Amino acid sequence: EAQLVESGGGSVQTGGSLRLSCSASGDIMRTSCMGWWSQVPGQGMVRVARIDTLNVTTYLDSVKGRFTISKDNAKNTLYLQMNRLQPEDTAMYFCAAYVVGCSGALRSRGEGTQVTVSS
Repeated sequence: EAQLVESGGGSVQTGGSLRLSCSASGDIMRTSCMGWWSQVPGQGMVRVARIDTLNVTTYLDSVKGRFTISKDNAKNTLYLQMNRLQPEDTAMYFCAAYVVGCSGALRSRGEGTQVTVSS
């Protein structure tokens, strides 16, 4: 099973930017729909953005125009550029791959990277 490792999280002030990276083993980026999820303690995971094998992207309404998901198949890396960060963006962020299509079960998930936005 592919291993996913997230990095790039940190602490920023409101309006700041971060770029998250998700490095994958194997060819999962080329063959799977990938996404970024956020999770705060006590709540479920929320899909923030996803990108399919044709590079078609979708976003959670609250991040549209601020976040951009992209991937580099040659480097087996998924990215999430986060701009104009707000305190409500504070969460643990995970990358994951779907088993089939862009919904349903996840086949792989990383350990996460923490994003903290202070006002």
